[in-house]
Amino acid sequence: MRVFVTGATGFVGSAVVRDLIAAGHSVTGLARTDEGAAAVTALGAEVHRGSLEDHTSLRGGAAASDGVLHLAFNHDFSKFADNCELDRRAILALGEELKGSERPLIVTSGVALLAPGRLATEDDAAARHFPRVSEATAEDLRERGVRAGIVRLPPTTHGEGDHGFVPRLIAIAREKGAAAYIGDGMNRWPAAHRVDAARVYRLALEHGTSARRYHAIAEDGVPFKVIAEVIGKRLGVPVVSKSADEAEQHFGWFARFAAIDVPASSAKTRALLGWAPQEKGLIEDLDQPYYFQA
Repeated sequence: MRVFVTGATGFVGSAVVRDLIAAGHSVTGLARTDEGAAAVTALGAEVHRGSLEDHTSLRGGAAASDGVLHLAFNHDFSKFADNCELDRRAILALGEELKGSERPLIVTSGVALLAPGRLATEDDAAARHFPRVSEATAEDLRERGVRAGIVRLPPTTHGEGDHGFVPRLIAIAREKGAAAYIGDGMNRWPAAHRVDAARVYRLALEHGTSARRYHAIAEDGVPFKVIAEVIGKRLGVPVVSKSADEAEQHFGWFARFAAIDVPASSAKTRALLGWAPQEKGLIEDLDQPYYFQA
């Protein structure tokens, strides 16, 4: 297949490109800058110049493809609502080009707010009032003749080069001189290595979105306290419990994420796609020098 990938140079997107090429697919990656274009070429993919704002370029990339994987997203939380709207419009542009064809469109979402406090599954629908509406947009496109599907990522998709939630926790522990958790620290974060997550995208594409939602979840839920313990050991700082009132002072804006209990299952994804995680788990991966290089 010729696959058009947005976010091709990103942490997960670059792993997706490598996995697709290794499986024999031809990949075209969206690149906004010369630096991005060089990175796409280095991955072994063809370059398609454009951006999420340039809907003509998005439609052109989709038109020349047998399927689209949409992983691009601006993670600047100071402009989160604006970035969600940018994402929605980009998905609509891609979908309009694919409408009425058999060519699949796979978009990206997450499991973090699906079912707090209980095990989320692929059957759980995302709330439509949440600012990031990639799922709702994909669902609407399905009603309009687009073979749209969704890959949900866990709060921590880890591996060397990670710049997400876990590195933020490490930075906070360095700054505060302690690795903290909230209460008993038994709130759970699902996790997956980026290489394992990448294979879910490819398998979903190859199966033609036979299901609507796929979970790239290797571990249902890692206790937050265990994550804090590894960080404390590696940094040589104490591991401490914070009350809910103390959490905001310690974690700042990240306190709400440090408190979430969002276990998630991938049982249906594994059964449907024949997917089985093969890489390190979160704790083994986190306990590596590359996470703690200042």
